[in-house]
Amino acid sequence: MKRKLMLALLPLLALAGWVLAQPSGDPLIEGFRNVEVASVADAMEQLYGQRAYMSHDMRPVAKTKFAGPAVTVLLRKEEHKEGSAASQGMLDAIDAAPPGSVYVMVLEGGLDYAGIGALMATAMKVRGLTGAVIDGSIRDTPQIARLQFPVFSRGIAPSTTINHFRFAGVNVPVKCAGVNVNGGDLIVADEDGVAVVPRARAAEVLKKSQDLDQTEHQMLPFIEKFKSIKEAVAKFGRI
Repeated sequence: MKRKLMLALLPLLALAGWVLAQPSGDPLIEGFRNVEVASVADAMEQLYGQRAYMSHDMRPVAKTKFAGPAVTVLLRKEEHKEGSAASQGMLDAIDAAPPGSVYVMVLEGGLDYAGIGALMATAMKVRGLTGAVIDGSIRDTPQIARLQFPVFSRGIAPSTTINHFRFAGVNVPVKCAGVNVNGGDLIVADEDGVAVVPRARAAEVLKKSQDLDQTEHQMLPFIEKFKSIKEAVAKFGRI
C-alpha cells in the first residue's frame, strides 16, 4: 500500500522540483495575478480557439484573485467501508504541495459531496498554497471564510467523501468543471471565474491578456467621454 501511494505521489514530487526551481516572484505568475480572468479566457480563445474557463457554477467563497500552478487531485466514486484510508492520498498531496500551488480537486460525479472543509483548507493555508478549486462541493464555509483562504467550488453541501470516494491520483490529467487541467498548468481566478493556461503557452497567453486588458481599460474613459460604445468599438476594435 505504501509503495502504491509513493508511486502515486511521484508526479507531485516532480512538480515540486519545477516550482522550487522557479525564481521567487516568477514574472509569469505575477503577471497573471494582475490580469483579468475574462482577458485570459479571451486570449486563449483568440490565440488557440480553445475554451479555457470553467463552468459558470465554479464560484468563490469570498471575493478573491489569485494565480498559481495546479496540483491536480482525482477522486473516483466508489462505495466502500475502508474509511479515510482510501482517501489518504488527497491529504498527502496537500502536505507535499509546493508553496504557491493551487489545489485542483475533481470528484467524479460528486457535486453533492464536499471535497474539502475547514481542516483541509487550514492545512492548505499553513502550507502556503495559493488557493483551491474544487469540482464538487465544499463544507464548513463559515470557517473557510474566516481563514481568508481562497476557495472556489461548484456548490456547498454538508456531506463527506469518506466511504463514498477513493483517491485515484495526484497530478494526473483531469477535467475540472469542463476544462482539461494538468499538473503545473496555471490557474487564474477572480470574481468572474477560473481559467486554465497550459504551462507551455503561458508567456504568449499572458502577453495577449495584458494587451486585451490595456485596450479595455482605455475604452472605459473613452465611452464615458463620448457616450458611445459604438464609437469605442470602432476605434479600439474590442468588445
